[in-house]
Amino acid sequence: MTSELLVRPDLGDVIVGVDGSPSARTAVLWAAAEADRRGRSLCLVHAADTDRRAYWSDAETMQAVRETARDLLAGTATAVHECFPDLVVTRRLVRREPVAGLQEAAGDRGTIVVGSRGLGGFSALMLGSVGLGVAARAEVPVIVVRGGDERPGTGSVTAAVHDAADLDRLLLAAAEAEARKAALRIVSVWNALAHAGSVASMLDDLDGTARQRVHEVKALADRVRAAHPGLIVGHHVETGTSVPGILIWASGHTDLLVMGRGRRPLGVGPSLGRVAHALIHHSRCPVEVVPSVFATEAGQP
Repeated sequence: MTSELLVRPDLGDVIVGVDGSPSARTAVLWAAAEADRRGRSLCLVHAADTDRRAYWSDAETMQAVRETARDLLAGTATAVHECFPDLVVTRRLVRREPVAGLQEAAGDRGTIVVGSRGLGGFSALMLGSVGLGVAARAEVPVIVVRGGDERPGTGSVTAAVHDAADLDRLLLAAAEAEARKAALRIVSVWNALAHAGSVASMLDDLDGTARQRVHEVKALADRVRAAHPGLIVGHHVETGTSVPGILIWASGHTDLLVMGRGRRPLGVGPSLGRVAHALIHHSRCPVEVVPSVFATEAGQP
């Protein structure tokens, strides 16, 4: 792929989980601002999980669950319209469990937003239920909203990359930065201990590997600059023994951290690497996890 063939991905509609918890309310307003920046619609989703509940609940209870959910969605939509009167907002009450319900609502081009903790229809993300499940399984980007409302903006989006295979998701991060009129910071972490015991065990080889990483990251930055000529793009390679630790530190100095999610081993089961897992739990800003399948499709001409 040459720079002339690079496709600037379109940012899709925003889908946000609603459950009445303080964390979800924060996520809803963050998602509304995100949809407004993108010029896209916002879909409010509550997963009532009535398909499963129907096995042990009577009809009266199920009707009460649905009415409560509709009231919650209506009240949330009103709160959004007070802040973003021109935003197109839709409401969706799904009968499935939360992870499946959010994926269904997102389709193949939407972006899912969830809070860092849940209540009722969305269990506590710190214990790894909905947020981790969606981030590990969804084939569209998932943003876990972390960081307090009082946190001042930095005017930057940070993209965590490893090598040239991350170009497509890096272009998505560039689109996020452009929508915010913010700068893009490209960060790659080089851990020398990762080469211990390998063929690159000699000091000279390690130096050569580090130089190669710097060269690759610069080449990525140059290609992003070519695709987004008006965007301020900075890049650097951090050295250290803890990739999660360095990225968590970086999350304290940016408005959004974008990172990738690899393919599932053997093509089965959820896959969320230790770095993404650590950031979802400990990041100081919202984290956008982009699956490889979405990034590849988004980057094709």
